[in-house]
Amino acid sequence: MRRSLRLTAAAAALGLTITACGSTASEVSADGGGLGTAENPVSIRVIANDAFAKQWQDQLVPEFNKKYPNIKVSVDGVPYNDQLPKTMLELTGPTPTYDVVLGDDSWIPQLAKTGGLMDLKADVSKWTDAGYDWADFNPTPLAAGQWDGKQYTVPVRSNLLLMFYNKKLYKKAGVQEPTAETTWEQYFADAKKLVQDTDGDGKVDAWAIGTYFTKDPLTPTVWQTVLNSNGVALLDDDLKVAFNNEAGVKALQTHVDLLKYAPPGASTYQFNEPLEAFRQGRTATMLMWGSVYKGTAVDETSTTLKPEDVGLTTLPAGSAGPGAHRGVWSAGIAKKTRHPAAAWTWLQWITSKEGEQFAGSALGTFPARNSTLNGTPAAEWAAPVYEALKAGYAAVEKNKMWRPRLPEADAVQQILALQTSRAMSGQATAEQAVDEAAKEITELLKSKGYPQ
Repeated sequence: MRRSLRLTAAAAALGLTITACGSTASEVSADGGGLGTAENPVSIRVIANDAFAKQWQDQLVPEFNKKYPNIKVSVDGVPYNDQLPKTMLELTGPTPTYDVVLGDDSWIPQLAKTGGLMDLKADVSKWTDAGYDWADFNPTPLAAGQWDGKQYTVPVRSNLLLMFYNKKLYKKAGVQEPTAETTWEQYFADAKKLVQDTDGDGKVDAWAIGTYFTKDPLTPTVWQTVLNSNGVALLDDDLKVAFNNEAGVKALQTHVDLLKYAPPGASTYQFNEPLEAFRQGRTATMLMWGSVYKGTAVDETSTTLKPEDVGLTTLPAGSAGPGAHRGVWSAGIAKKTRHPAAAWTWLQWITSKEGEQFAGSALGTFPARNSTLNGTPAAEWAAPVYEALKAGYAAVEKNKMWRPRLPEADAVQQILALQTSRAMSGQATAEQAVDEAAKEITELLKSKGYPQ
């Protein structure tokens, strides 16, 4: 009771009562809940994707606790397809469970629109360390956490869609390794040779490509990247459909045509299947999120390949330059937290120069800070990766290679996923799929009040 009265008085005196989404106000003490003591530690909870939540709990949290032993962090993993709805419920519900929430690149506007996230450059500035250095962030990953002029999240797992290539299979086929200048036309010419019999038994045992092909919200990012690399956007500056044209049809058809050079059954590929095929040496290239590099080229428990076997570059170039697609996981602080100081201390550490370098070395996580990108990598294998990443960041920034930046982005991707899958399965031509996607997205945005 004494603690409750003390918190109420402090909040009233300093105007720190925080209300979000019409829920009951949470009362926060002047010290933001403090950073805990040995006798009375502070506990915070984080909702994260289950693809990396356990790594964070097992490796990042113990490292963080070397510096902040009195902040106890619990990281809960949630499957990708469940994470957005669960996080939305968390930010809009009356009872706070999580102090820190994570979002995929395209979710941030939707999460921010709830009013349930703090502005990290304003609401928690009093607890920002003097050495945090906002200006050191590369603008491409940092922008993923911005919405309506505010910084709601910071990049905790920077990522780009990039092209992995197997150097041995390229050499076996007598094909020159790809570079940032390789065009789609050249790639398809090479792909014919990269479908090959590597052991001389008369049967094809290696193919050119593995990537997303089946119905999945991430599958359209492949042809969206092709579209953007030709200087065309999915939506224009007025948020009107801009891909219902020859460029849109060509981009989708490029993605569909990749199936001709993929392993049997590749039409069902999502995230895991192309990874396994590439790691087993069955595909010469893989269009995939770069953050899997360590598990693909370094970690002997998950791959048959070694760093010297694996190259990494941007996707083939279109008329406007090479391709990449931003896929940054970023994290923010829930307004309903009673421990904003501890939550922000945790986020600051994992996105600091120190934390980022540790995560890069231990987990293979891509950096968001220029000082890390331009410095000496903590691990030798990361040097060529960082070079590819810098090229990818530049390509993304130049041609706006990201999913739509609006609260309805997830719904847009779901429409694109369905129509992409129809084209992949032969239920529709690329032109028919593009036309139907354009019609459905236009109707969706019109229903949400956007002028169409």
